[in-house]
Amino acid sequence: MPFGSFLKKQFIDVIHWTEEGPGVLMERFPMQDMEIQNGASLTVRESQMALFVNEGKAADAFGPGLYKLTTNTLPLLTNLKNWDKLFQSPFKSDLYFFSTRLQTNQRWGTQQPITIRDKEFGAVRLRGFGVYSYRLTNPLAFHQNVAGTQSQYEVGQLEPQLRNAVITSFTTAFAKAQVPFLDMAANQGELAKLIAAEVAPQFAQYGLELASFTVENLSLPDELQKRLDERISMNMVGDMRQYAAFQAAQSIPIAAANEGGLAGMGVGLGAGVGIGGLMADAMRGAMQPPAAPAAPAAAAAPADAAGGTTDGGAPRVRVSGATKFCIHCGASIAAVAKFCSECGGAQG
Repeated sequence: MPFGSFLKKQFIDVIHWTEEGPGVLMERFPMQDMEIQNGASLTVRESQMALFVNEGKAADAFGPGLYKLTTNTLPLLTNLKNWDKLFQSPFKSDLYFFSTRLQTNQRWGTQQPITIRDKEFGAVRLRGFGVYSYRLTNPLAFHQNVAGTQSQYEVGQLEPQLRNAVITSFTTAFAKAQVPFLDMAANQGELAKLIAAEVAPQFAQYGLELASFTVENLSLPDELQKRLDERISMNMVGDMRQYAAFQAAQSIPIAAANEGGLAGMGVGLGAGVGIGGLMADAMRGAMQPPAAPAAPAAAAAPADAAGGTTDGGAPRVRVSGATKFCIHCGASIAAVAKFCSECGGAQG
């Protein structure tokens, strides 16, 4: 091995880490083919933690501070490596840094509506979304359950797993709340607390602490929201007959002010139909003949032996009492009359 490489290998005596960018949760300190010198300085900044791993087994963890790496500051690692020289020679071990700062503005939401039992509507397909924040507090649990031996682990890699945990807790919390959907808008804060209580233990399994959780919106799918709007409108309308009469009354001034428009045409047509009906009723009444006046009783006249009447001894022609109505004016005339005595019309 070249002497320069040997010196480079032996002079790792200052260990620290700064994040390359936002969203990094864990990064392995680059020590390939390099060893840490006895008495090296380890700097762990605020919002960081460090974890030594020897041959795949986690050893010592360090919070913020400045440390001299000796057998006193690395008791577990020293015991694992069984140094017989009181930690006088360099050692080789994996070192991981973790970011413990608050990961804010993490969004959650239901990609597809979830079916939930509701007191008023029965089964309801519900959508929801909001934001949450968390921080890494247990590097050992995070290393063992999430990141493993990866050289770097970012927020984006963990986001799908956390979102699924939130959605599962969302369904459970809504079922436990026993609050109708229509009342949820006024109880989103309480619902958020219930969801957070369900989510926190799952986050803890990953070495995370849930810092905040909010529900921004709860909604129904578009087709169900349309039906809900219709139901609300029906409840607001009340009596449909009264509402229809009110709407008709409201449309009259509009139609009158716009006679040339479609509304004016509709009102004019309706008025024409009404007047036409009245005229038809009047015509039907006019076509019916008036009631026939009662025929006066003819005074009985003495009849002669021949059957004719006498008036001063002069014989008269016998007139039948049968009558009919004039086909022109409807007047009552004798049944044998050829012409009307009132209008002079021929009787056919």
